[in-house]
Amino acid sequence: MTKPSLRRLVLAICAPLAALGLNASANSDFPSKPVRIIVPYPAGGVVDSLARLIGNKMTAKYGQPVIVENKAGAGGGIGTDYVAKSPPDGYTLLMVSPSHAVAPLFQKSIHWDPVRDFRGIAGFGAIPNVIVVHPDVAARTLSEFLELSRTSAAPATYASSGIGTSSFLAGELLIQTTHVPLTHVPYKGQPEAIHDVIAGRVDMMPMSTSLALPQIRAGKLRPLAVTTQQRASALPDVPTVAEAAGLPNYDVATWLALLAPSKTPEPVLQALSDGVAEVIAEPDVKAKFQELAIEGQPLTGAEFDRYLEKEVGAWALVVRQAGIKPN
Repeated sequence: MTKPSLRRLVLAICAPLAALGLNASANSDFPSKPVRIIVPYPAGGVVDSLARLIGNKMTAKYGQPVIVENKAGAGGGIGTDYVAKSPPDGYTLLMVSPSHAVAPLFQKSIHWDPVRDFRGIAGFGAIPNVIVVHPDVAARTLSEFLELSRTSAAPATYASSGIGTSSFLAGELLIQTTHVPLTHVPYKGQPEAIHDVIAGRVDMMPMSTSLALPQIRAGKLRPLAVTTQQRASALPDVPTVAEAAGLPNYDVATWLALLAPSKTPEPVLQALSDGVAEVIAEPDVKAKFQELAIEGQPLTGAEFDRYLEKEVGAWALVVRQAGIKPN
């Protein structure tokens, strides 16, 4: 083969790859500069804690700083929009929870799509929510609590960490599946909501197990049921909602995942996915996951993409049935 023919052959092979962002030389040294993980919620929550755990481990692995930045506001919409508009080069990532799947259903100002505009790097599992009440609430079981709300002059109140969060979705799904009236009291985050449940200003809250456990152990909150299909390993004696209220299809969890903008090149996504998989297999990270009450098997990026698509469809139906319109 002549040199011009060989050159044309090389160009014919490389040009399509370059168009797809698959230039090997451009990606072989990834990462060559600091990586940022955007947390679209305030500092101090479970999502933030996980991001910092993963970021610290990835810093040690890559030899490049992996920096966590909190860009809170609009129920996670501000930080998520920032990542959606960032260069798709693997250097700006997003740590998300269930509000990511539903935020566009509640806010007209959101123009990003949770499925179309992002690609999964890893799903980390999920934290079961546990439905808790103040100890002064007369109900000792979930069935008793629901009956109390059904027969009271005024419906019982439930707190959430904001519209579209996992605690809100758990409460709304409970209303729809039991047809028991509950009055929603939204807060700006879990700490404020937990404070008012402990103070007795709100009757009930579905909250993440990791945040509820210290309060349960201190006798400040009483657990009624966990919201996942399986009992929580941290609360083995607490029944599921399915068991406690006869609702076999009830299932809500605070899942956690790391995403990248949708047009991030495949080699970069794979490098990130492989790196995260190695990090979460480390014994001390597994121990921290247990401390954070994260359960279930980790998912690859592709597996999480499929899971997210199902979540978006399921919660869109719940929101429509609730008659909630975007503001």
